[in-house]
Amino acid sequence: MKTFETKARGYYGEVGRTWVLGEPPKELLKVWDVAVEAQKLTAGLSKPGASPAAIFAANNEFLVGKGYPKETRLYAHGQGYDLVERPFYRPEEYMSLQANMLVAIHPTAFTEGSYGYCCDNYLITDKGAERLHKTPLEIFVVDL
Repeated sequence: MKTFETKARGYYGEVGRTWVLGEPPKELLKVWDVAVEAQKLTAGLSKPGASPAAIFAANNEFLVGKGYPKETRLYAHGQGYDLVERPFYRPEEYMSLQANMLVAIHPTAFTEGSYGYCCDNYLITDKGAERLHKTPLEIFVVDL
């Protein structure tokens, strides 16, 4: 009987952007901009020793201040050998961030008619979170 052996190694990663066919609606552009701001806020607070629960609360304060609903889902988390690992950016998380952690940050902002979402991986360094992706933080328009 043969056994399967893999030599694959590596870490999970995520990148997410919004794509539209033709001209994007103004409402979509607004929620996209808020999602990008939320990602930058979260990344700016993601430093060694920081509390993901406190960052989650700061993100919700930001969203509510902009007139959007609070985040209720897991909008940022550690990554490694699995797609979703601790620390979780959630109110119940007690693990603090540490240097050399890989995290995915994918906030949303939405209205009844539009949904803004962006996702990137960040490496937590001694100086803060460093975005690893070079994909532009923009909505990609596919011309018809």
